[in-house]
Amino acid sequence: PPSTSIAQGTTVSEGQTDLSPGWGSAASLLHSSLLRSTAQTYPQALHQHLQLILVQAGLGPAPCLGFPWHTCTAPGMPSLPDPSHSTCLTDACVRVASKILEALDVETDPCQDFYQYSCGGWIKRNPLPNGRSKWSTFNSIWDQNQAIMKHLLENATFNSSSEAERKTQRYYLSCLKEQRIEELGSQPLMELIDKIGGWNVTGSWNQTSFMEVLKMVSGTYRATPFFTVYVGADSKSSNSNVIQVDQSGLFLPSRDYYLNKTANERVLAAYLDYMVELGTLLGGAPEPTHLQMQQVLDFETQLANITVPQAERRDDEKIYHKMSVAELQALAPSIDWLDYLSYALAPLELADTEPVVVYGDTYLQQVSDLINGTDRSILNNYLIWNLVQKTASSLDQRFETAQERLLETLYGTRKSCTPRWQTCISNTDDTLGFALGSLFVKATFDRDSKAIAEEMISEIRAAFEVSLDQLDWMDEKTRQAAKEKADAIYDMIGFPDFILDNKELDDVYDGYEVSEDSFFQNMLNFYNFSAKVMADQLRKPPNRDQWSMTPQTVNAYYLPTKNGIVFPAGILQAPFYARNHPKALNFGGIGVVMGHELTHAFDDQGREYDKEGNLRPWWQNSSLEAFKNRTACMTEQYGRYTVHREKVNGRQTLGENIADNGGLKAAYNAYKSWLQKNGEEKRLPALGLTNHQLFFVGFAQVWCSVRTPESSHEGLVTDPHSPDKYRVIGTLSNSRDFVEHFGCPLGSPMNPGKHCEVW
Repeated sequence: PPSTSIAQGTTVSEGQTDLSPGWGSAASLLHSSLLRSTAQTYPQALHQHLQLILVQAGLGPAPCLGFPWHTCTAPGMPSLPDPSHSTCLTDACVRVASKILEALDVETDPCQDFYQYSCGGWIKRNPLPNGRSKWSTFNSIWDQNQAIMKHLLENATFNSSSEAERKTQRYYLSCLKEQRIEELGSQPLMELIDKIGGWNVTGSWNQTSFMEVLKMVSGTYRATPFFTVYVGADSKSSNSNVIQVDQSGLFLPSRDYYLNKTANERVLAAYLDYMVELGTLLGGAPEPTHLQMQQVLDFETQLANITVPQAERRDDEKIYHKMSVAELQALAPSIDWLDYLSYALAPLELADTEPVVVYGDTYLQQVSDLINGTDRSILNNYLIWNLVQKTASSLDQRFETAQERLLETLYGTRKSCTPRWQTCISNTDDTLGFALGSLFVKATFDRDSKAIAEEMISEIRAAFEVSLDQLDWMDEKTRQAAKEKADAIYDMIGFPDFILDNKELDDVYDGYEVSEDSFFQNMLNFYNFSAKVMADQLRKPPNRDQWSMTPQTVNAYYLPTKNGIVFPAGILQAPFYARNHPKALNFGGIGVVMGHELTHAFDDQGREYDKEGNLRPWWQNSSLEAFKNRTACMTEQYGRYTVHREKVNGRQTLGENIADNGGLKAAYNAYKSWLQKNGEEKRLPALGLTNHQLFFVGFAQVWCSVRTPESSHEGLVTDPHSPDKYRVIGTLSNSRDFVEHFGCPLGSPMNPGKHCEVW
């Protein structure tokens, strides 16, 4: 089963976290002219000067300056004066206060719409950049990380003693060589198609057998027509790896795009245009290409029809089916499974008795019937199309332009302005991400961050366990097992150790050939290489320290079969975390992320796995029933939210919603415990917020984002996370602590009276 992450995707791309030019100069002016000399003596002068700077920076007068002579508050907030001696006036505090203030919309009552209150200013100041369908904090940090990696790879003095790091630079430079890519045109892909046996769309097809083409397309080049095959930890025996097979084979993001034809008419038309354009770029004549591509699209629609929706696949106990290859053969006879798997996992010796875990048994049965009932030329066209769409992005500009046209319809991206270097950094991250991570970590990661993050995790784990003691719906036996599972959660922070050992790093990429001259060939070599790496895992136990995300990734995840949580270096930075920020912000930022991942161990899917990472029933029936009643409350709550008159899928997003709610509560309780041990911290200037309020504002501002209507639709259909707005509103309206600190009256939108609470 896939790991569960805080944000959609593994790399969430895209901007800057620096202050805007106005605020950079404003903060330094404030610092130099006042903080060192007059802050303590003339607080009134500081107040007036800060007001002046706010106006000059185009932010208007500060709504609430927390000094004794000025105790105005934002609507709905308790009026709490803040003596000047308890205000933090360090450079870092002034800068972060200005950043927070810039993002707020103080005209909005926080008890009416806390997302608008926290993010309205940010949304106003962040129009969607050209070429982006979504822009958020995650995108902004990823852009910053990409710029660092660009600088490292393009450095004239690049001189690494690691062969893996040198491969990384060669791969990146091969991607940048646009002139060479243009010269080659479509030739590399046309040669590959000929090698596989031709394609009826672009020329002669030599009637190569279905199995031979499937093996090459899927085994050698790692495309996923009909199904996906991978090697991973066995959910019911987590210290051994097993072959796993699951449904796959659709190009569009979800089955919904194919089946809900009226709503997605434009997307389906754009997709067909894209298919025809690629077919003609590779040598097909327009009319027959259109006819054959329509047949492929019709076939994909039939596949979509038998594909099980994600919302119906959340119970791992129900969808896990272990069988032998011989039993799989009986289930789906149109594929010669022993032949296919022996090819895909060569040079391993496989027999009919080899165990396989199937996550879509009914689907595979139906796909086998569909294959048997479909003309061989359509099947061949579909197989080669899978290869074409997987590799076309490595060809010349014509292919890129065709893809951009499709993405514009699918995601609403206007005019792509993504520079080539950014595309190439993302490609390099996908291919040699840990070698790239080695360069990134050595250049940027503060080693102390690891120890601080570990301490925070243990504080949040302790707070979570205290909450377990207070649950009246859980019986003692299940509670004890839950505590043991929480204690056993394995955390990995920053980066895996092997990336800083040249020999170990080089061994990981040993056998992957990279040349500076052929980007397309580098990509093909990587598919072959990754197939061999996968096969190599089968006879080995899972490596507990293996990471699914690269260190530079702005994300975090929980993996149920390892009972492990991972926080890459990429997310351990502002606004999620900064050493010199108030603890309220760090707990509201990275603290909630940590609580979120920890709570995934107890969401509707994670709770099925025990402390060893094995899928087995460990709950008493009474507690399980109570858990289901409480999660039903959340399913219904989030299912009422809408974006552009389209409903959020409460079932599909249930796991992430449980994690958001549990994560916020654990992080807030951990912050309260920290205050009990360390005493109150100083407040930020200019905000008029208590530190408890700052915790909730810091949490909300992590999710400030803008996106196109098309991208919002795609998110509702595919994303297991709720839309960002509801990750804030849904979670906080369930929090009694939030309601108390913002004084939200009963019946207001942020305090509806009914609080859905699981953990």
